[in-house]
Amino acid sequence: MLRGWLIGVSFLLLGSYIAVQILYTFATGGRPAPSLLGAVWLALTVFAMLLLAWGKTATGRQLENSVLMAEGRVTLIDACLAGAVLVGVALNALAGWWWADPLSGVVIVCYALKEGTAHWQEGRGGREMC
Repeated sequence: MLRGWLIGVSFLLLGSYIAVQILYTFATGGRPAPSLLGAVWLALTVFAMLLLAWGKTATGRQLENSVLMAEGRVTLIDACLAGAVLVGVALNALAGWWWADPLSGVVIVCYALKEGTAHWQEGRGGREMC
């Protein structure tokens, strides 16, 4: 139970940190610089995560291993999170929409808050995690 609570706190702290960074960027008028290397890295990450998610899910089905299939779903979520950031970076670089880069972090904040709350409740003896 303590482990679930610690995981929950970690997610909540991460989400809070990213939210503060987003607010700071907008409040100060900071403009993230476009990064071709960053965009390429994110695109490769999304591609690799999608392949990995597919492989884990397919292997899990063949082996009838529910843990591996669940891990495939988690990896797919990782790919989606990286994809959201890639969209923000790409819109900044291609369209000059500087605000899209920090705003893409809102996707990660929402996910971190959702997971953090769920793990927090689990750690306090609340609902069971799937």
